[in-house]
Formats: sequence, structure tokens, C-alpha cells
Amino acid sequence: MTTYREEDYLEAILHVVNRKGYAKVTDISKHLGCSAATVTEMFIRLSDRGMVNYEKYGGVTLTEKGRNIGTEIDARHQLIRDFLLVLGVTNEVAEIDACMIEHRVHQETLDHLQSFIVSFKDDPKIRKKLANEHG
Repeated sequence: MTTYREEDYLEAILHVVNRKGYAKVTDISKHLGCSAATVTEMFIRLSDRGMVNYEKYGGVTLTEKGRNIGTEIDARHQLIRDFLLVLGVTNEVAEIDACMIEHRVHQETLDHLQSFIVSFKDDPKIRKKLANEHG
């Protein structure tokens, strides 16, 4: 079982690693808006739990376990954000709310959100709105 904070870190690491192949303390510190010391502590914790490969003063990469969790959280985030965008919430608010909701929503709810979003993506106005927000 992972904590919400661990999930946030795994999702952030996933984004940075997908962009540049590895993540450094400074990358995640900027991404999450926290201190380098806090990031280092979490890297050690995630490494001890088998979710990242961490080298002191080096970078961090995700293990298979960490990548699976990070990918699942990221997919939840995207689905919830898309749902909120369909409702007309601004992108900024949708991002903030998705970050909070992604950790607490039940899988049954996610399944229904997915069905809802899929049906609405056929609507040209909705497709355009989602495309504009995804940039």
C-alpha cells in the first residue's frame, strides 16, 4: 500500500523520467514545490520500498513496481481532469482538483467516468475542448 504522498512522487518521477530518462532531486523539487532535503528523504524511502532505483548525488529511475503505480496514478489524474474539463471547469482548477481526487476515488467510479468520457469524446465540441486543454 502506498501513501498519497508516495503516489505524488511516483507520478512526478514518471513525468520527468519519461521526458529525460531519469530524474534528479532538483527536478522533483521544482515539480512538486518542495525542498531538496524532502525529496531526498522520499527517494530513500521509495528506494527502500523497491519503487525506485536511487543513487546518492545521482538520479532516480522507477522500478517496474514504481512505474506501474506511477502510471496508474497518472491515468487516474488524466481521466478525472478530462471529466472536469467536460463539466466546464478551467484547466487550472481541473489540474488542482484531479491531483486531490486521484488518490481517493473508487475504481467503480473511475470505470463509470471512463465510460462517460468515452461517450462524450464523440461530440465534436467536447473533442475540441479536450484537445485545446491538452495543448
